[in-house]
Amino acid sequence: MKTLCIKINNKKIINYLLDSYTHFDSNYVYVSNNIFKNYENIIVHYTGPDENYFNDLFCKNLTDCILFFYEEKFLKHLINYNYFYFNDIEKNQILNICFNYLDNNENNEANICKKNIYKSIKEYIKENKCIILEGFITFRLKKYIKILDKIVDSSVNRFLIEREYAEFIQILKLYVNTSESQISTIHLIYTNSDTILLDENKKIISTNDSIFKAKYLSDISFSSNDYALNTLLNLIPEKIIIHLVNNYEDEFINTLKLIFEDRVYLCNDCNICKLYKLNLTI
Repeated sequence: MKTLCIKINNKKIINYLLDSYTHFDSNYVYVSNNIFKNYENIIVHYTGPDENYFNDLFCKNLTDCILFFYEEKFLKHLINYNYFYFNDIEKNQILNICFNYLDNNENNEANICKKNIYKSIKEYIKENKCIILEGFITFRLKKYIKILDKIVDSSVNRFLIEREYAEFIQILKLYVNTSESQISTIHLIYTNSDTILLDENKKIISTNDSIFKAKYLSDISFSSNDYALNTLLNLIPEKIIIHLVNNYEDEFINTLKLIFEDRVYLCNDCNICKLYKLNLTI
């Protein structure tokens, strides 16, 4: 028989753990809940034949509990401590970026966090039968906290880039709306992230940077089509017809829509589109 005890005073966590233990094999697992002087104890008895199986379930269960109740607190603490100079709205935006990053299945950090907590619990119960949860979290999860710290740093960098991008868009929108148009219509042919500009007579407009000085480009390159954007900002067309040869709107197209707003028209089935689609197949 194996017995493990968790000492905790948070009623929500106690109810979470007690509820989660109902999914354990009732033939071998017995749970009691006792209130003592300083802590409320959850005592789990296992009488089955496979202690490794029980240890695995116990560690997974407690890992999920820690992630559910403490991860947001850790992230908020790290943001408030390391980036105290941001206001509350900015801190919440950074926190949401952290959540989105951890929820993204393509990133491995969430799994690393979970495995790190699991491993720490498993190593601890090899030598100890009693876990004071708050103490364990404070002193035994330092590697996990370091991972979260890196995620916060990365999220802050992302937040700053997104903020600069938004400011960049607002400045260019103001410029477009207060400047005189130099041309009525520009056709923008967009194929596999490559851009070709045509005037209203279907003649190619050069985007060579030796002709147009790139005075409207941001310090951060948001797209490989910055010189095409710079050309559009020099000419301020009344209408931009974007021919999506691949029928795909990426970051560059979305940026154009944000800057030029109702001047932008999307097309994917006119004669120009068909011509460039045909060229792709040749």
